[in-house]
Amino acid sequence: MADEHPLSAIDRIDLALVRIEAALADRPPADSGLADRHAVLKQRMAEAITALDAILATGAD
Repeated sequence: MADEHPLSAIDRIDLALVRIEAALADRPPADSGLADRHAVLKQRMAEAITALDAILATGAD
């Protein structure tokens, strides 16, 4: 147990996004707008995570 490393917040977010994307892939497309909104949300999340990484990297110096 001492060798186990808990997942970071970013790792948990990444895993959650993978689960969400898998769930969406299993669903029939009911609305093309949903796919568009999902793509925008995914892009914004990627930008937010990149910004957080930059902040954390700056604070670590």
